[in-house]
Amino acid sequence: METASTKAQQRRSMTVFSAASFLNDFGSDMIYPVWPLFVTAFAGANIAVLGLIDGVGDAIVSLSQAGSGYLSDRIRKRKVFVWLGYLFGATSRLGYAVSAVWQHLIPLRVLDRSGKMRGAPRDAMVADISTDQNRGRNFGILRAMDNLGAVFGIVTCLTWLGIFGLDALRTLFLLASLPSFIGATLIFIFIQDRKTSQLYRGLALKDLTFNFRLFLLLSSVFALGSFSYSFLLVYLQDPSLRITTLPLFLIQALFYLIFTVAASVMSFPFGWLADKVGRRAVLILSFVFWGLVCLGFTYANSLLFFGLLFVVYGLHKAAIEPVQKALVSELSPVDYRASTLGAFQMIIGLFAFPASFLAGLLWTSFGKSTPFHFSLVMTTVATILLFFIKENRKAA
Repeated sequence: METASTKAQQRRSMTVFSAASFLNDFGSDMIYPVWPLFVTAFAGANIAVLGLIDGVGDAIVSLSQAGSGYLSDRIRKRKVFVWLGYLFGATSRLGYAVSAVWQHLIPLRVLDRSGKMRGAPRDAMVADISTDQNRGRNFGILRAMDNLGAVFGIVTCLTWLGIFGLDALRTLFLLASLPSFIGATLIFIFIQDRKTSQLYRGLALKDLTFNFRLFLLLSSVFALGSFSYSFLLVYLQDPSLRITTLPLFLIQALFYLIFTVAASVMSFPFGWLADKVGRRAVLILSFVFWGLVCLGFTYANSLLFFGLLFVVYGLHKAAIEPVQKALVSELSPVDYRASTLGAFQMIIGLFAFPASFLAGLLWTSFGKSTPFHFSLVMTTVATILLFFIKENRKAA
């Protein structure tokens, strides 16, 4: 039974995790709104190369989370992977600032996305200090702080470029590294590993239920069609749209801000809703949101329409990310949550790598609407499979 002291410690841990998440996304989203422009205009890459770089990044995310999840369970330590992850992200932004050609961005993107090694161990720590009645809410809080940091980062990006122009873009990348350095320091000082003498037995396939395997399959199908956000922003570069006379980078940053605000505001409510009505219902809703985005982008031709689609994209992210983690935590063996969360991220990430690369090839070969049509088919299949998932939550 939890004591008042234990609950207070859990709240402190959640506060530190939330602050670090806010700071890291504050830094990363100072550059994400202009990332496609930076890669294509400043580093000289085309849309296929952009897809390749983003796809490599997605694959590295999955591999780093699987590796850190396994090692975290193996050595029974989580904290080191979390603060090192934030440190990697901060260091990569320093490298972006001095990169001259797109080839330089590949190893830096690998370092940047390797920082996601923090994900599985951190999520396991959050799952451990949560109950079945508040796990969705806690993951929702964490995601809300991620997105709130992103809002501040985007506003900073817009303000900085509005004052100093695109010539100061590289300086902005330098500044973007500072919040993540601070977040790494907070984790290093204030978070403690849970002590245990239990030996690591190792996670085997037989430990995973049919529910988990089916959820892994449908998530992989969805990931194959769920390409990088960069394609949504690049879509706006088509001169035939002529949706506004405002500078392109400003429009891209504003739409990215709209998406992030929607995701920030709704992450906690969707996490809370998942605790009340179940994880599956909210995940189905998230798939519906993404399907609407794919369908809408093939017909959108006005500034207002695109703005609404980025709101729906934000709702999709707010619904899928915290709830997905909560469901995986509950379908996995309790003593191997980091390994299972990491393995889950690895599998869907390995499918996400060809997703962005394939989207780039479909775009260049068959037209800009083709990736959206392909994604709509994959989303439909994943949604149908999701109806067969049975949740495994315990009563209070």
